[in-house]
Amino acid sequence: MREKAGSGMKIKAIANDGRLWLALAILLLVNCLLLAPLWIRSGGIRPHWVALEAVLVVALFLLLPKRRWVWVPASVVAVATVASAVLLLVDSSLRMSLARPLNLYLDTQLLPSVHNLLTGAFGKVLGTTVLVLAPMVIGLLTLALAAGLVGLGQPRAGFAPRVRATLLLVVALAAIPTRWMHPTGVVLALPTAQLAKEQATMLAHMLDERDRFRGEMLAVRNSEGEFPLDRLGGRDVVLAFIESYGMTALDDPRYRPIVMPAIERLAEVAKARGLHVVSAQVEAPSQGGMSWLGHGTTLSGLWLDNQLRYDLLLAADQPTLIEDFEAVGYSSVALMPQITMAWPEGWAIGYDRIWTRPNIDYRGPPLNWVEVPDQFTWAWLQREALSDSLDAPVFAEVGFISSHAPWTPILELEPWDRVGDGSIFERWRNAGERPEDMWLDTERVRVAFAQSMHYALSAMVAWVETYLDEHVVLIVLGDHQPAPLVTGDEAPRTVPVHIITANADDAAAFVALGFVPGVTPPPVANGSAPRMTELRGWIRSAFSSGVSRVVTE
Repeated sequence: MREKAGSGMKIKAIANDGRLWLALAILLLVNCLLLAPLWIRSGGIRPHWVALEAVLVVALFLLLPKRRWVWVPASVVAVATVASAVLLLVDSSLRMSLARPLNLYLDTQLLPSVHNLLTGAFGKVLGTTVLVLAPMVIGLLTLALAAGLVGLGQPRAGFAPRVRATLLLVVALAAIPTRWMHPTGVVLALPTAQLAKEQATMLAHMLDERDRFRGEMLAVRNSEGEFPLDRLGGRDVVLAFIESYGMTALDDPRYRPIVMPAIERLAEVAKARGLHVVSAQVEAPSQGGMSWLGHGTTLSGLWLDNQLRYDLLLAADQPTLIEDFEAVGYSSVALMPQITMAWPEGWAIGYDRIWTRPNIDYRGPPLNWVEVPDQFTWAWLQREALSDSLDAPVFAEVGFISSHAPWTPILELEPWDRVGDGSIFERWRNAGERPEDMWLDTERVRVAFAQSMHYALSAMVAWVETYLDEHVVLIVLGDHQPAPLVTGDEAPRTVPVHIITANADDAAAFVALGFVPGVTPPPVANGSAPRMTELRGWIRSAFSSGVSRVVTE
């Protein structure tokens, strides 16, 4: 009898030890699932070490009996935990790439773009592999976690284990106020609760966004004045957006030595050809991506800092720069070589003609994310959009994409008479580092960004040197700053704007609006740059006679 009792006690002790180790394993697993996204974002296991939700989950399931019905709450908690971890990872990814948090109300619309983003940045094989394996890993992880939570249950009522579990639960609950009172500088975290709070706040804001934005559109319509654009005298106007061209490229000491020579070359070319350059900087509505928000903001004069506002603009009969130019006899053109699929948004905006990748006769190789290199885009613009055979002057909006991540390969400029159909770029097929290799080294990524920006600006300067004359006004600006990986977390969302023209009166008009002569944008006054929304008004004012001009402070 004593031997049987002793054996029973040993089995019970082993079982208790097993549950203890299982509890520690699940605590570590849940803790890492919830905090790993924050660690990735901060670049180390800081500032938080313990997710209080992980402690609460383990403590609660240690108090439950070992019954079949426990599978129900275990499955629910496992699904919720893994889903929270995925959302936290997406949130951290968006903060690192776009400098903004996850917005569940809007970001589900961007899911179809994930495949293009992954394959463009990391290659087709690796990007597709990630998309295929991710659901499998998530499913297996959820099942394993649910099984582990069920295994924490007590087969029989045990006083000591339940006391320990209760104490653990009480300590975790008591720590929650401490976490909220000290939101920074403590090792405790509530990542799931924080995420839920942020999403609830954004949802409340988004529910009012439609009415708020409609009011802003109405205010712009009611303030419309007469802008005849008569000072243009029928000259073509090119609005050129250079991908990821932010003030970081000119100001940051890591990039300035590589990028600035291209801008200094613009000054030399302008002086040699009798051109005038004035510059400023403006705040863009996005960072790291979603370039269409910057394009739409510039065209409309409305602040489009989220997808909902952009969609509402497309659905509204809202005046833009396109209508401004068409009203005085211009033909409007969009040249967007980075768009590879149908683009109904372009027709909704109101262009007369649209060129996207499918109807651009480019016979060179695709270059990772970049379907068409910038030099070819400049050549196509000159050959097709600015042709002397056209009956009406042209307002052209153009997107230049060579400085888009993953910033490999870095091209060299070709003689303009050899650009042709783009076959000359065939030598760059499969050139440079593979994106999936280069992106393992953050410093290499940053150098590649600067080099690609140098190429993009050099292509622009080469076009100015060869083709820009008294018949064309060129407005060059960045669509947004690059990702925080490049700029750092504290960089402002400011981008350069350059007006390049053969007419001295054009330059003087923009100087009166706050621009400065030369290729270097002035420092921001009073710590805040004008928003990109100002550009529409500046363009209409500068090129219209009899319109009062206000200096931008």
